[in-house]
Formats: sequence, C-alpha cells, structure tokens
Amino acid sequence: MKLEELQQLIRLLRSEGVTEFELEEKGVKLRLKRERTGGRRSGSGAAEAALAVEAPPAEPVAAPSASKDHLIKSPIVGTFYRSPSPGAEPFVEIGRRVKVGETLCVVEAMKLMNEIAADANGTVAAILVENGQPVEYGQALFQLALDR
Repeated sequence: MKLEELQQLIRLLRSEGVTEFELEEKGVKLRLKRERTGGRRSGSGAAEAALAVEAPPAEPVAAPSASKDHLIKSPIVGTFYRSPSPGAEPFVEIGRRVKVGETLCVVEAMKLMNEIAADANGTVAAILVENGQPVEYGQALFQLALDR
C-alpha cells in the first residue's frame, strides 16, 4: 500500500467516524485504531491515531542466533532505508564484510536522515528489517557474524 493510499484511507475513516479498522491483503496486515482525546481536541482538531503495519520480509531472513553473532540495533524511532536515496544501491548486502564505522543503513526521523554504522567488524548475516519499514528504538536491524 502506498503512502498516499494510506493517508486517503485514514482521512476516509476520520470523516466517517470509524475508530478501528483492520485489513489483511497479500501478506500485509494493516490495523488502524483511533482513540478520542478527552474533552478538548488537539490543535489540528484531529483525534489521536495509532498505526501498526506488519509485512513479511521480501527476502529470506534468518532469526537472530544466540551464538557469537552481533545485533546492530536502531538508536532511534523512524523509517529504515537500505540505501542513501531511492533507486541507489543498498549500503550493504547479506554476506558483505563490514568494518566499525561503516554505514549500514539510514533511519529517517522527523525528515532527518540518520546514518547507522557498524559498531563491530564482521559479515552481514541477516538484514532483519524491510526497506521502508518503521522501526522502534532498540529494534534489531542487522545481524553480523563477528570476525574471529
């Protein structure tokens, strides 16, 4: 689902007074829930909304193992991007060796692109997040097989 379609759906649900909506299509689950604020409305006049989108990864991703692998986690809440700009090559692919300080991805937060760098030397064993997916603080983004 494109961002414009999602925004149009949210506007429609607001105008119809719908407070909860769930849609599952092509392996993607979308759940919209809106809670009215008590008494006064916020400055925009809109009710608060919570959004959760779940999608299966496009490529096979191994679950993080408890061995000597290392997880690179998101230091912020935002949107995960594998490349510096749309259409550009990804920063890294599975199987690529990386060094401390090397950029692995960017996480966009409030229109700022924050580069996320490797904090250990190793090989990218798994990419745990889909390109364009929202990420939470502390969420695992990459799994590295550490250099021995």
